[in-house]
Amino acid sequence: MSHETARDKFSAFLAEQGHRVTNQRMAIFEAAVTQKDHFTADQLLVHAKAIDDSVSRATVYRTLPLLTDSHVLREVDIGTGEKFYRPAVEGSNQVAQVVCADCDKIFEISAPFMEWYGSTVSLKLGLKPVSQRLQVSAQCIAFRSTGKCPNRGKH
Repeated sequence: MSHETARDKFSAFLAEQGHRVTNQRMAIFEAAVTQKDHFTADQLLVHAKAIDDSVSRATVYRTLPLLTDSHVLREVDIGTGEKFYRPAVEGSNQVAQVVCADCDKIFEISAPFMEWYGSTVSLKLGLKPVSQRLQVSAQCIAFRSTGKCPNRGKH
């Protein structure tokens, strides 16, 4: 989705939900949608403060659910207790995540089979799928052999 489309979508969502469109929320939005890789709330705070130094940690944590509920961001939980986020890309709802167990780097791979699989299995059980995810934890072969993970520090 284009930057402008995402901004309009987020602003409309805020209005529909009875929230104000504030400079701080829009700075957080700008910081979030310009990220190229997965990021944490604390990393987002640093980027948002570079845009508007009045952005607080509390505002970031209150705005993240608004960004995910409006489908501007996707939330990724890799089981470490810290959530990661990434801008939502139109047409990429069916992705599998492969997480490096050595450095927590998250790789995303298109997985168009997931919708078919989730629907087929659910229907056999008399259910209707509402969400699904595929996440693989994997060890870095290079790290295991050399002690250096080529992905470390590339979050």
